[in-house]
Amino acid sequence: MNIQSAINKEVFIPRDERMLVAVEVRRRKRKRMSFLPAGAKGDYTTFICVSVTNTRPHQLFITKVKKFGGSSPFTKRTQWTVEKLRQVNGINPNKDSAEFDLVFDNAVDQWVASSSAEKCIFVQILYHACQTYWEGKAGSLGKVGRQRRANQGAPREVGAGPSDSSPGSAFRTLQSRRKSYIPPRQTEFINCQSKLTGDACTMNLVIYRCKAFLNRMKNRMVTNHRSPSWGQPGQCITGSTLGNAVQRVNVVLGERGDKLTRAEDKTVDLMHKAKQFADTAHKLALKHSK
Repeated sequence: MNIQSAINKEVFIPRDERMLVAVEVRRRKRKRMSFLPAGAKGDYTTFICVSVTNTRPHQLFITKVKKFGGSSPFTKRTQWTVEKLRQVNGINPNKDSAEFDLVFDNAVDQWVASSSAEKCIFVQILYHACQTYWEGKAGSLGKVGRQRRANQGAPREVGAGPSDSSPGSAFRTLQSRRKSYIPPRQTEFINCQSKLTGDACTMNLVIYRCKAFLNRMKNRMVTNHRSPSWGQPGQCITGSTLGNAVQRVNVVLGERGDKLTRAEDKTVDLMHKAKQFADTAHKLALKHSK
C-alpha cells in the first residue's frame, strides 16, 4: 500500500470522505515555536491533502496531515473548507518548480513539495476540483432560484385569506434577497502554468505521475547508496561499485525524464494546434452558413 492509499484509509474513509490527492511538503520558512528549546526539531512528515465528502451536497476540504516518527498512524492536524482558500500561488509560471503558497482567510502557508512533478499534480487536481465545486454550487443556486420563480407563478387557491402576499410584494422580496446575497469568492490561482489550469489535463497528469515515480526511484537509490547495509548479505560491495551503479541509474532516469519533458512539450503544442484547427473550422462553418 502506497502512502496516499494509507492516508485515505486511515484519515478520510472513517470520516466519509474521499481523498483526491496528497503531496508531501516542507516549509520554506520554518515557524519558531516559543515553547520549544532552541534547536529542537520535530521528527515528522507533513502532507497537504485535498478531499471531498461522499454525501451531497459535496464539500471540498484542504487538510494538513502529519506522520510523526516512531508512530505508524497518520494524524489530521488542520482542515479548511475551499471557501476559506483564497489563493493558490504557483510562484513561477514559466517552469516546473516545487514551491507554492496556500493563502487562507487567516493564514498563509509557504511550502516546498518533494519534487516539482508532485507539486504540479497537486495544483492541477486542486484546480479542477475547485472548478467542479464552484460550478456545482452555481448550478444548485440557479435551481433554487428557478424553483422560487415557479412557486411564485403557481395559481393561488380561491378564497385565500388576507395573509397571502400580493405579486408585487413577493417580487420586491425576491429582489431584496438577490441584492442582499453576496456570492462566495472563488479560489484564485496565480503564477501557475497554463498547462495546469487548462485542457489536456489527463495527458499532463500521466506525464507528471511518471516524473514523480522516477524521482521517487532516484531518491530511493540514493538513500540505498548511503545506507551501509545496502546489498545482499555476505556480498562485498566497494564504494566505486556503488558509485557506478548509482551513476548509471541517474543517467537512465535523466534520459527518461528528458523524454517525458519532450512528450509534454509535444502535448502542449498539439493542444494549441487542435484549438487553432477548431477555430478555423468554426469560422469556415459560419462563412458558408451565411
